Amino acid sequence: MDLGVRWKLHGDGRTPAPGAVVRPDERLTWPRTIGLGAQHVVAMFGASFVAPVLMGLDPNLAIMMSGVATVIFLLATRGRVPSYLGCSLSFVGVAAVIRAQGGTSATVTGAVLVVGAVLFLIGLAVQRFGARIIHAAMPPIVTGAVVMLIGFNLAPVTASTYWPQDQWTALLVMAFTGLAVVCLRGFWSRIAIFLGLLFGYVLSWALDRILGRIHSTGPDGKITDHWRLDLSGVGRADWIGLPSFHGPTFQWSAVLVALPVVIALVAENAGHVKAVGEMTGDSLDDRLGTAISADGVASVLSTAVGGPPNTTYSENIGVMAATRVYSTAAYWAAAGFALLFGVCPKFGAVVAAVPGGVLGGITVILYGMIGLLGAQIWLHAKVDLRNPLNLVPAAAGIIIGVGNVSMKFTDTFSLSGIALGTLVVIVGYHTLRAFAPAHLKRQEPLLDEGTSSYDGSTS
Repeated sequence: MDLGVRWKLHGDGRTPAPGAVVRPDERLTWPRTIGLGAQHVVAMFGASFVAPVLMGLDPNLAIMMSGVATVIFLLATRGRVPSYLGCSLSFVGVAAVIRAQGGTSATVTGAVLVVGAVLFLIGLAVQRFGARIIHAAMPPIVTGAVVMLIGFNLAPVTASTYWPQDQWTALLVMAFTGLAVVCLRGFWSRIAIFLGLLFGYVLSWALDRILGRIHSTGPDGKITDHWRLDLSGVGRADWIGLPSFHGPTFQWSAVLVALPVVIALVAENAGHVKAVGEMTGDSLDDRLGTAISADGVASVLSTAVGGPPNTTYSENIGVMAATRVYSTAAYWAAAGFALLFGVCPKFGAVVAAVPGGVLGGITVILYGMIGLLGAQIWLHAKVDLRNPLNLVPAAAGIIIGVGNVSMKFTDTFSLSGIALGTLVVIVGYHTLRAFAPAHLKRQEPLLDEGTSSYDGSTS
C-alpha cells in the first residue's frame, strides 16, 4: 500500500529551479526539509496557540495533537495533499458560548467531538457522491453567511474579556500586528500574528518594569492591581512531561451550538484542497472527501483526550506559495517538531502566560478576519446580494448570530447566536428558494435598472 512516505530528490536537492516547484512526492535535502518543517510550525504558532488559550484548553496538548492530526491527514491522503493541521479558530466563539452557559472544558471538547464525527461522515458522503452535494446543500451564500456570523459573534469576547485587561497594550499590539500583516513580505507576513504576540509579550514585560502593576480587570474577571505578564507558571513548569488529558462530556445544548461550525470546516477544507491543487498543477478534487474525513478523524481523536479540534491551515499555504516547496516530507518534519513541543510543559506555560491585553489586540484583527472570510467567499463566487433570495436569509441569520438573539422553545430547550443564526440561513435559503419565482433563481438583481449595476452591466 502506497502511504505517500517515499520521496524523490528534486534536482540537486538545494533550491528549486526558476519557475519549478517541489512536488508533494519530491523533497529537498533532509536538512533543508527539516528546516522547512520547522518553518511551517512557526507559521501556525500565532493562530494555533491563540485558539486553545482562548478556548481554555491546554496549549501543550493542542500542539501535540496537531502533530498527531497532521500524521493522520498525510497518511489518509496518501501524501498527495500537503497540509499541516492546527487548532481551528472557528471553534473559539463556540467555546465562549458554551462556557458562558456554564459548560466546562469537558463540555467544550464533547461538543466539538460530535462536530468532528459529523465532519467525518460528510467526507464519506463527498467521497461517495462527489463535491456536488456540498454545493447543493451549502451554496456560497449560505457558507459565506455562516462563516461571517461565526467570526463576528466573537466581537463581545474581545470587547468585554481581553481588551479591558490592558487597553493601551491592546491598541499598540493591534497597530503593530496590522502593520506586520500589511508591510511585511513573504514568510514574515505569514507569521504576523506570531510576531504580534512576541511584540506584545516584550511590551508587557517592559511596561511592568517601567510603570509597575496595572489596575484593571484581571484574567479572573476581577478589578485588581496585577502584573501584565505573569511568568510564575513558567518557573514552576517542568522541561519534560506529558500534557494534561481529560475525557469529553456531552450536552445537547452545547452540541447544537457547535454543529454550525461544520459548514466553516467544509469550506476551509474545500478551499485548501483547491488552492493546493492549483499551485501544484495537480487536480485534487478526488481527494476532497478524504481530506474532509481525515480532518474529522483527527478532531475526534484530539477532543477525545481533551485537545482542541484540528483543521487545515491557510498560513501553511502561504509558506508553500513563498517557498514553492509542496513536499509532504516537510510536513512529516513539522509533525515531529509539534510532538516534541507537546512534551515540554515549560513551553506550554510560556504560551499560557500571554497577557490578556495582548490577546485583546490580536483578537480584534483575528476575529474580524474570520468574519470577513465569509465576505471573501461571496466575492469569489460572485454572489449577488441584490437578489432577495440571497439577501434575506443571509441578513437575518447574520444579525441573529452577531446579536446573539435567543429563541426559547421549551423550559429546557432554546437556540441562540451561532446555532440559531445558522439554522435561519440554511433553512431560510432553501425554503425561500422552493417558493421563489424562476427569475430570482437566475440571480437577477434586487435593484431595478438605473439604480445599480452588476459586474458592469445594468439589470
